[in-house]
Amino acid sequence: MITKKESSSQGDTKPLSKEFFRSLLESAPDAMVIVDQAGEIVLINRQTEKMFGFNRAELIGRNIEALLPKRIREPHVDLRTNYTKNPKPRPMGVEMELNGRRQNGDEFPVEISLSPVFADDSAFIASVIRDVSARKEMEVELIKARQEAERANSANSAFLAAASHDLRQPVQALNLLNGALRRTVKESKALEMLESQNQSLVAMTNLLNSLLDISRLDAGAMTAEFEQFPINQLIDQLESEFSRQAGQKGLSFAARRCDAVVHSDPNLLTEIMQNFVSNSIRYTKNGEIQLQCTQTDSHCRIEVRDTGIGIEPDKLEKIFEAFYQCKQPGSNNEGFGLGLAIVSRLADLLDHKINVESTLGEGSCFCISIPIVDTKPSTVDKYSGAQNNISKASASGTIILIEDDYQVAEALKLLLGTEGYDVVSATTRNEAVQVSSQMRRPPDLIISDYHLGDSSNGVETIDALRSHFDADIPALIITGDTSQVVDHARRIENSVLLNKPVDPDHILDLVEKAITNRQIEDN
Repeated sequence: MITKKESSSQGDTKPLSKEFFRSLLESAPDAMVIVDQAGEIVLINRQTEKMFGFNRAELIGRNIEALLPKRIREPHVDLRTNYTKNPKPRPMGVEMELNGRRQNGDEFPVEISLSPVFADDSAFIASVIRDVSARKEMEVELIKARQEAERANSANSAFLAAASHDLRQPVQALNLLNGALRRTVKESKALEMLESQNQSLVAMTNLLNSLLDISRLDAGAMTAEFEQFPINQLIDQLESEFSRQAGQKGLSFAARRCDAVVHSDPNLLTEIMQNFVSNSIRYTKNGEIQLQCTQTDSHCRIEVRDTGIGIEPDKLEKIFEAFYQCKQPGSNNEGFGLGLAIVSRLADLLDHKINVESTLGEGSCFCISIPIVDTKPSTVDKYSGAQNNISKASASGTIILIEDDYQVAEALKLLLGTEGYDVVSATTRNEAVQVSSQMRRPPDLIISDYHLGDSSNGVETIDALRSHFDADIPALIITGDTSQVVDHARRIENSVLLNKPVDPDHILDLVEKAITNRQIEDN
């Protein structure tokens, strides 16, 4: 505040004229309206004329409510009266939608700031009015854009769910039929053709999985579901899935386990490790694949070492880029360069560190570090590789198969039949219960799709059959749905969840171990 004494010391400072204040009012970028205690307009600027469509003579002396929509004029009188009792600078109608009314009757959104003004022993109210039509239109457009994006994401999610299921079904049927034929056909030339067909199916399966994964990641439809589980379950699964595949190429496959209990998403972590192991087998012509698990105080480190073609040092940084392939001598360059790009994004999603070391011509080592928890495994995986030390039971046993896709069901029955299993099939939960009522003893294994024709699911069907026989029958749940809808199926006891398309050898390996284990328990 400047006192009179201070003011007189300013030298040549002159009082500001009324013309100056009027010029200041006219140059303001917003509309300004000054009213007296009775609400009559005493002063406006040119922005007010431009905004509301009135000329100055039409507004001076009129009530301020003339600039408001008719429906709110009466309640505004009370609001204005209350303001005069406690006038202070403030915005008007905070968190309310305010509207002005033009001379032609059009309404438009506004923001208003109020402030008391004192002059010539009189009190006035100054209103600064801003037309926010453009901003409101932009907000509406943003809302529309967000809604359209949400609809597009919803449609994309629906497509991914349908594609995930509908595309995986025929590929699964082809895989199973190929597996059954390779076990039935004896003629060498035919076996060569079937093996070539199998390699094409593997490539098609990998490409399908990669494209669907990339689409889900881009759509934000893939999230991590963390839980605690023994890492040996993953090691056992990888050994079961890939040891035979490595053997078919003449490679040795060795797995070293540890007792760590880790905190991760078992589904996403499995996908990462499957990619590491399949790449090692693909790019290794001779030698061995080593799957090693080591434990520190805070982390579990899983390594996949191979004696393959190796990677040039200047290409190590690029291998995790989408569609990048190392065109190394001696490599057939199969694939589309999506696998490691997906691995990188999944590792980021899990917040797990991945690393690669490689020497050209000698081999590579891919590894991932996973946090551990200070907990002992509460359960033992009944499908674990520990059963490898038990003499195999004869390939016999009864299996209830619940699958509503005819082609997949027939192909899986053929595959299981080649190994000597008796298969009783059904398409729905109710049909499975009816079939089971004709059986004299519980089946040795239940294999079920997740989504079934009567709107039931595999988990409900397994529970119904276990309840019917009053027995904890081991189960495999095979599904083409990779969404979170089926995640709870991963947690039911004495069962394994598999995502289609599943390798026939892996299915038979799991079936054999489950039935062998059950027969040993029964004895």
